[in-house]
Amino acid sequence: MSEALRAVCQPITSARGLPNAHYTDAALFARESDVLLARNWAGLAVAADVPEKGDAVPLSFCGQPLLLIRDKTGKVRVFQNVCRHRGMILVDAPRKIEGAIRCPYHSWCYGTDGRLVTTPHVGGPGQNTHDAIDRNLLGLIEVPSHIWMGVVFVNLSEDAAPFAEVHRDLLARWQEFDQPLVPGGPESQFTLEVDCNWKLAVENYCESYHLPWVHPGLNAISRLEDHYNIEQPGAFSGQGTEVYQQFRADDGTAAFPDFESLTPKWDTAAEYIAVYPNVLLGVHRDHVFSIVLTPESCSRTTERVHLSYASAETDPTLRGANAVQWKAVFEEDIFVVEGMQRGRMASGFDGGAFSPAMDGPTHCFHAWAAAALQEAPRHAAE
Repeated sequence: MSEALRAVCQPITSARGLPNAHYTDAALFARESDVLLARNWAGLAVAADVPEKGDAVPLSFCGQPLLLIRDKTGKVRVFQNVCRHRGMILVDAPRKIEGAIRCPYHSWCYGTDGRLVTTPHVGGPGQNTHDAIDRNLLGLIEVPSHIWMGVVFVNLSEDAAPFAEVHRDLLARWQEFDQPLVPGGPESQFTLEVDCNWKLAVENYCESYHLPWVHPGLNAISRLEDHYNIEQPGAFSGQGTEVYQQFRADDGTAAFPDFESLTPKWDTAAEYIAVYPNVLLGVHRDHVFSIVLTPESCSRTTERVHLSYASAETDPTLRGANAVQWKAVFEEDIFVVEGMQRGRMASGFDGGAFSPAMDGPTHCFHAWAAAALQEAPRHAAE
């Protein structure tokens, strides 16, 4: 397998794609969940999932039970969703935490900041303290998190370099969009369940080569020749267009106000970038979107799409229409990624070749994944 991975990392003119097993084998799925997802800054959710203080949402990512919560100060946090006493799941459905997070097993209670605040009868009936139980050492385990472009990124291994360091180049590229985002609300989010490995969703998103055949309507407005490749080895890749046309109301007026102080480039440009490992982002002069990919199995992925805007002064009906438009585009990709997943069952497929002119962003992602898998030490349990 190491020879196959080395072939992926070759220059694009001679490289092969990742072997079939990386899309079909349960053991490799687990390995990639550890190396590619848990050891990097991976997308978990969006901050808009917990819009108010006390909002809490239980999530599962890389097999770990997590709790996304907005604490009483308004800070978004991520904790391991287990009691420090006997490992009981604390929150099993989205809800508002009015007082404390109470374990349903023995009623140990935690503040929304993770502090252990009460331990009923821990020292015996009526005795709520014990010398052997130091509450200061038994708070919830917090997972390192970082919010950017409205996405909550987490580092489950807790040993990745700071997010701002890892993605310095991308933050600089999109520094003009480093301003408050207004979540579009319920009408601006949707979920797609797709029968494919999560990596295929990344690969398809970051290239424009498929536009004429898969997105003929979009290609009629933003043609293949109007696009350019974006490649930052080891971090991100994608594509941009030089002819973005704003979504408009029926009367022809622009539906949404622009972000403030953008340079003239963004009058007609838009960019679509895959932030490794599992977040797909799109920026435009008047709105942005994120797609957080949650790998469910070798061949199943949940795509959660969320749109945000430059201003709260936007019509909910028009926001909904914009979301419908994007959903139609993303749904056009489903047959492609599912078809590639089925194609990975062909024993003679060797990972495929790359077009040096058109597939640079996809090869960039493959090479990142292959290099990471080669370099990462294996745990003793493996």
